[in-house]
Amino acid sequence: MPIDPRMRAQTELILNRLEGAAAFPPPERWDDPDVNDVDYLYRRQTILAREQDAGRVAEAVGRILGDTGYGDVPEDQREIQQQPVSGGIGIRRLTLPSTRVLVPEILDRLDEDLGAGVGTPDHAYYVCPHPCPATEPLEVPPGTVDPFPPPGMNAHSCRPCHDIPRPGCDGDGVSVSVVDTGLISGATASHPWLAGVQGDPEQGTYNADGTIGAYAGHGTFVAGCVRCAAPKASVYVARGFSIDTAGAIFESDIAPSLDDALSRNPDILVFTFCAASRRDLLLLTFDHFYERRIRYLKGLVVLAPAGNDGHPRRMWPAAYREVISVGAMAADWRNRAHFSNYGKWVDVYTPGEDLINAFPEGPYVTGEPPLGQHRQFNGMAKWSGTSFSTPLAAGLIAARISATGENARQAADSLLRLACNQAIPGVGAVLYPGQACCETCGCHR
Repeated sequence: MPIDPRMRAQTELILNRLEGAAAFPPPERWDDPDVNDVDYLYRRQTILAREQDAGRVAEAVGRILGDTGYGDVPEDQREIQQQPVSGGIGIRRLTLPSTRVLVPEILDRLDEDLGAGVGTPDHAYYVCPHPCPATEPLEVPPGTVDPFPPPGMNAHSCRPCHDIPRPGCDGDGVSVSVVDTGLISGATASHPWLAGVQGDPEQGTYNADGTIGAYAGHGTFVAGCVRCAAPKASVYVARGFSIDTAGAIFESDIAPSLDDALSRNPDILVFTFCAASRRDLLLLTFDHFYERRIRYLKGLVVLAPAGNDGHPRRMWPAAYREVISVGAMAADWRNRAHFSNYGKWVDVYTPGEDLINAFPEGPYVTGEPPLGQHRQFNGMAKWSGTSFSTPLAAGLIAARISATGENARQAADSLLRLACNQAIPGVGAVLYPGQACCETCGCHR
């Protein structure tokens, strides 16, 4: 069946705003009866390779283009340009001459010549996985003030589970770094539970006509989700994505933002992005970033969203064994949210549907069906997605650290054991707000 209207609208938004972006399959095939999904997004005429492989990849690509024909490319413009990916991560970006032969076709031949994964696309990450939140932001009913879940509930133990107070279960002294869109202006002053949260200023929050941009406020909403579970945690929201590019960035461009987030020596690192990859292969840039910066940081925990496609396909970097992948529970807290990806590769599920938290103020016009609907926001929004269940899980870990003295890895392991003990059939391991300091529990089931 053809690609559904929502996927089409959000993918076209990224293709229009992220310069050089392309899709596989390409848009001209989206109405074909055998195409029902956008497999991945990538940068046109670009291939990534490890430094030690770049020379032979360039040579092989040159042969492939020679066989298939360069089209109208003059002979003196057929050189394949090489440059290192920023951040010193051991990856080189190969820029190909502009031909009618697309990168996916070249890579199919390259796999035959050199082996699968020696050369890969420069995939696009989405700040709202593949390639959007589960919903566009919804207006909050009048009279709603507090976010959901409410801040500080861990500090009052995990009622109604059992009445065992755990002083300090609030994230005090714990550092959380988030890679997202940054913070909207004035958010920490107007939303009490965000007091003390820091971050890079979000750019492009408003369109030229004064309306709130697509994906605007995403990083601020995420910070609010962390603080709901860990009201005293130190939270920094790095700007890894621009609103102007519809919350998307090529994997070869994100290393500086990841370095910035790690330079703050966090206990917990939260990614709110992920990507589908060509043939479900590992991402070269993340592989090298992990080896260079993360592997030897004792106790650090990394979390990433499972994605919002409602299917079992792995999404990256969530599917890495070293990353805690977080899916979303439905609003009833008893089922998997219909949009959440799932499978054995998803480690835990937390609430991720109809959460309420901080958002910009102003008018908003929907960019997906129902197209052109006008909404008015007053600093709060109701939003859904695995990119919001992920910071809630991070907040639970942060709250536990401050109460128990465990490091982040130990706290995460304790909570994952609890989650497995109260697994829901058909969903998987689950955690609820208020359970940061629980040992065993099951009364929410």
